[in-house]
Amino acid sequence: MAKVIADYDLCESHGMCESFAPDVFEIDDDDYLQIEDPTVTDENRVRVEQAVAGCPKAALRIEE
Repeated sequence: MAKVIADYDLCESHGMCESFAPDVFEIDDDDYLQIEDPTVTDENRVRVEQAVAGCPKAALRIEE
């Protein structure tokens, strides 16, 4: 099963991922990225792929 992985050393919490898939990504009150559910499903794959592609720091990837 595929899952989304974040490189927290690269992430600057811009929130682009959250705008594409708010059910998967969340920027918490301390401005840190939280992955609510890393599972990439048929239902969320397009949105997660958009989040990965839209990350300005290339801090996200999908691991199959």
